[in-house]
Amino acid sequence: MYPNDSPLAGRVALVTGVTRPQGIGFAIAKRLGEMGASLAIHSFVEYDQRQPYWDGNADAGRPLAQALADLGNSVAPIEVDLSLKGSAGAVFDETRRDFDQVDILVLNHAAHVNQGVGQLTDDDTDYIMSVNVRASLMLIQEFANQREPGPGGRVIMMTSGQDLGSMRRELAYAASKGAIASMTESLSDALMDSGITVNTVNPGPIDTGYATPAEHESTRQKFPGNEWGQPDDAARLIAWLCSDDARWITGQVINSEGGFRR
Repeated sequence: MYPNDSPLAGRVALVTGVTRPQGIGFAIAKRLGEMGASLAIHSFVEYDQRQPYWDGNADAGRPLAQALADLGNSVAPIEVDLSLKGSAGAVFDETRRDFDQVDILVLNHAAHVNQGVGQLTDDDTDYIMSVNVRASLMLIQEFANQREPGPGGRVIMMTSGQDLGSMRRELAYAASKGAIASMTESLSDALMDSGITVNTVNPGPIDTGYATPAEHESTRQKFPGNEWGQPDDAARLIAWLCSDDARWITGQVINSEGGFRR
């Protein structure tokens, strides 16, 4: 176990979207665990299994929780479809079986469909909005309701740089991430009196295995040093925002793109 003087000792972090060992969610959970936090990790493996980048990796879902537990963390795995109404309550019901209170909420989950003009459908758009926007709002509400007011509360959301450049082939996804960025300030104002800070991170392009070889090469050339961002690049910033060192930062959308040139 981690020493009691670890930065997040005695706190519980809930991280959503922890499904793949090469994903940002797992990197975040690992960093927070290294800082002493106990972990509730949410996954929905069925979604990733439908994606073209899925490689059938047997480490998905509960085995990731075991990998984190092997590092010395208290870990509770949660499997919930966030597109369903009532899913936020289900996530926290599951969490309360292992932990009395969640202190840190990192919303890393996302639904994504490539859709440009002429390809949008009602069903796909509703699905993206339900997962990315509605579930995020409801999870934050559940988080605020279950936590005793006081310092140390943290909410971190994830956006996608949609305000920095065109995402013409990802219209519904860009709209959903734009909503996340736009609600950061209002959520921060709503929760700051309860001791909760709210910030949003745009990690830029991160090499999590989703890009085709051609996409990987073309994107690589847009970075200084021709090097993609790695999951731990996002995790380090998010872990710091969860720490007491970042207590004075709230209501911010932070672009962490490593000099990415659009």
